[in-house]
Amino acid sequence: MLQKSSLEGLSEDFKVLSDKTRLRIIGLLRQRELCVCDLTEVLGISQPGVSQHMRRLKQVGFVRERKGGQWVYYSLNEEHPLLMLILSQWPAVPEDERRLMQTKGCRAPRTQGSE
Repeated sequence: MLQKSSLEGLSEDFKVLSDKTRLRIIGLLRQRELCVCDLTEVLGISQPGVSQHMRRLKQVGFVRERKGGQWVYYSLNEEHPLLMLILSQWPAVPEDERRLMQTKGCRAPRTQGSE
């Protein structure tokens, strides 16, 4: 069941979700863990722009980060009840998915379970 400690907190979640770029980021993170390099390449926006969006997504708890060497990797917080409810109805964005498959990004070696 979806529970939020306050209407203000729930309102903030929806404000974060009201931005199309952040929705695209969430859609991309559904596919796999990504770094800012990957996101800038797929979204076609600057690194500072992506970082601003990631900051907002982290503030409300939709996204987690993991440091791996010099890179920071982002993934969806699968424990966030509102996010999980929304993802169950998420539409596909074929253009973003195609770009993600073609992206070179930072391509730093990623190992299972490394932190």
